Amino acid sequence: MQQKTYVIRDPLGLHARPAGLLVKQAQQYTCECTLSIPKKNKSASLKKLFALMTLEAVQGDELLLQTDGEDEQQALEAIGALIAERLG
Repeated sequence: MQQKTYVIRDPLGLHARPAGLLVKQAQQYTCECTLSIPKKNKSASLKKLFALMTLEAVQGDELLLQTDGEDEQQALEAIGALIAERLG
């Protein structure tokens, strides 16, 4: 299992456009990809848009990206770069 933490800097938080891009990116990998907000005790699969939107992530929230499986390192790097670009 690989994991990395990010902080949302986007004033709009995790809204539909970046969420859709994250789902599209995560679906390219076979490993499990999970995004969670530890302080809210919420987590969701990055491969399901509706689940991701239920996190209700806002500016200032700390996100924990976790990948687990065969291509976990590649997924962590690619999804992490997208989070940093779109939300950071």
